Amino acid sequence: MFQFPNINPIALDFGIVKISWYALSYIIGILSSWYLILKIIKLKKIQISNKIISDLVSNCMVGIVLGGRLGYVIFYNPEFYFDNLIEIFKIWNGGMSFHGGLIGVILAVIYSSKTSKIPITMFSDLISIVAPIGIFFGRVANFINGELFGRVTNHYFGMIFPNGGKLPRHPSQLYEAFFEGIVLFIIMIILINKQKLFEKKGFLTASFVSLYGIFRFFIEYLREPDGHIGLIYFDFSMGQILSLPMIIFGLYFMIIFYNKKMDQ
Repeated sequence: MFQFPNINPIALDFGIVKISWYALSYIIGILSSWYLILKIIKLKKIQISNKIISDLVSNCMVGIVLGGRLGYVIFYNPEFYFDNLIEIFKIWNGGMSFHGGLIGVILAVIYSSKTSKIPITMFSDLISIVAPIGIFFGRVANFINGELFGRVTNHYFGMIFPNGGKLPRHPSQLYEAFFEGIVLFIIMIILINKQKLFEKKGFLTASFVSLYGIFRFFIEYLREPDGHIGLIYFDFSMGQILSLPMIIFGLYFMIIFYNKKMDQ
């Protein structure tokens, strides 16, 4: 059993200006993803300008924040926020949904595709390759904040969280950082090095969607459900219910894009 390290949630304190680990995770994740996309298009000799990539990343940033926040409001606590509309804008109090952020990114990719005349699947594949980077830093920030911890356990990985009571719990944030971040990123890198798969536009996107859904679905069995929601249908958590469509549609489109002829 481990004791929670009790890291200060404020990473940088300049007096008037304070930057939390959560905010820093967004900054590092986005900048790292941006840099890697530029490296990929250079290595793969993809004819897309840096300006277009800059616009894509900027649009995705907006999509992540707006989609993530609205997703949390709608999926996880609509009654509270509809009765307290001003609280929707207080993002610093926490409350972001990955699935909502995903919807925001999808809309941002569609918009970027329309304005730049670049195929949607080209953009979505690039974003899918680097998305695990942001997920990794985000989950580490969740751990530092002592939030989104796991269920009670007797396993030696158990950890006592400040807001989790006196019993040890799974550090599910670290499980997610490892599988949804590190492992998924390694898989995506392996896939882009398979030139045949890289050229099948949309396959990488579908792979990311299905694999994230699978990892998230099973880790949810170790993660504490939201207290005001609990377990829903078939004793699934909200995270599992939202991940099921990702698994189904991801696997379906993996087959579609893999079997699609190159000239189509």
